[in-house]
Amino acid sequence: MSQSYIMAIDEGTTSTRAIIFDHAGNKVADAQKEFTQFFPQPGWVEHDANEIWNAVLSTIATAFIESGIQSQQIKGIGITNQRETTVIWDKNTGKPIYHAVVWQSRQTSELAAAMKQQGLDDFIHQRTGLIIDAYFSATKIRWLLDRIPGAQEKAERGELLFGTIDSWLVWKLTGGKVHVTDYTNASRTMLFNIHTLDWDQEILDLLRIPREMLPEVVPNSQIYGQTLARHFYGSSVPIAGLAGDQQAALFGQLALEKGMVKNTYGTGSFIVMNTGTQATISQNNLLTTIGYAINGQVHYALEGSVFVAGSALQWLRDSMQLLDSAPASEAAAFASKSQNEVYVVPAFTGLGAPYWDSDARGAVFGLTRGTTRNDFIKATLQSLAYQTRDVVDTMNADTGLPIPALRVDGGAANNNYLMQFQADLLNIPIERAKNLETTAMGAAFLAGLAVGFWRDTDELQQIFQIGQTFEPVMKAQDRQRLYAGWQRAVKATRMF
Repeated sequence: MSQSYIMAIDEGTTSTRAIIFDHAGNKVADAQKEFTQFFPQPGWVEHDANEIWNAVLSTIATAFIESGIQSQQIKGIGITNQRETTVIWDKNTGKPIYHAVVWQSRQTSELAAAMKQQGLDDFIHQRTGLIIDAYFSATKIRWLLDRIPGAQEKAERGELLFGTIDSWLVWKLTGGKVHVTDYTNASRTMLFNIHTLDWDQEILDLLRIPREMLPEVVPNSQIYGQTLARHFYGSSVPIAGLAGDQQAALFGQLALEKGMVKNTYGTGSFIVMNTGTQATISQNNLLTTIGYAINGQVHYALEGSVFVAGSALQWLRDSMQLLDSAPASEAAAFASKSQNEVYVVPAFTGLGAPYWDSDARGAVFGLTRGTTRNDFIKATLQSLAYQTRDVVDTMNADTGLPIPALRVDGGAANNNYLMQFQADLLNIPIERAKNLETTAMGAAFLAGLAVGFWRDTDELQQIFQIGQTFEPVMKAQDRQRLYAGWQRAVKATRMF
């Protein structure tokens, strides 16, 4: 078994990685390649799908070269990906008809607004678990079919295919033999009925999206197809795991019990709660989504997206020039002598869950003559914790489920000040994974289960380890006072 491995392809928003794991869950190879971000107009974000494909091939090659592992030693491949990003390509030529429209892109905001004006909010929410927004794939597909001459007609003739990035990569790796997506990615398109577990024909008709262009929807852990040998250094390897990045992190954290919650502190923060085998439709602006589907059972989740988390530290470093590096924020926060009277609301691109206020913009409150650089940095770090509490409190209100702890990963989870403040603010333990590569690990786990590399989730529990637990120590009155101040700051921000 020591000579066998699982590969995870982690295709993110700014870079692609190929990571090889051994049976003990150790990372034995890691290759990364960034790709181009296109901004054709303000608010538009696009990728070149072929450049992403080439980045995948490049990182696979680098992982093999640097590790000395042979392709035939890989027993399965798991893929995790940036969600909602939309690719449409010609079924016969394999060429995309336009750039991939990225999840962040706002170029379809008018289409989303038109759907809201038609009074479709509740209809879409009940069917898909989502709110109407340009964030999701549905309006991106409609925009592409409208923009490219002849695209609608070609799609109706079955000559065009749609996919999120997982679909595109599987199609390319299998030489066009397999066109699938998994339940988690499908549930982020705003076209998928999360109750019937099928594409919703009424929504497809509403948006004039031909069903023929959509991929088959499959569980997260099974063999979907084999790579072409020429794409994988002479070996035909099973592609056996698929999951959108946040759901992959949920599975990689082994948050498999109802009520377990994880938060990934990346560019944004994505808080996901396992709600079990029944869908909970949020009454408070959270998204209902599919967490994972294995062994014939679908598990649902609630998700809250915070738009600005790690990017707030990048802002301090690059724009404000208050930091030399994001990790330096920890020492600055510990050095601050303030009484936490400063509040930074980093609504640079609006506020995400539970507000969904795209018009809000960043604001700072509580500055005095004595406010220092360290105080400002600490307040910015605290904003990540406050936004997380907004979502966790909303999850508790929607479900009534007790939340025993918050499992965390992502770059900012390395910040000990932030983790302690988060524990204090939520009054629950924060469990930081020993291996913060939980997104890639989730994809590897799903693939490994499908090919028998790991026996079952009980065996996975033996592999997963908590690295450090942060216990709450703050007094209740201090916690309440600080959070009440945050709520006032958000209210004032939204009124401006």
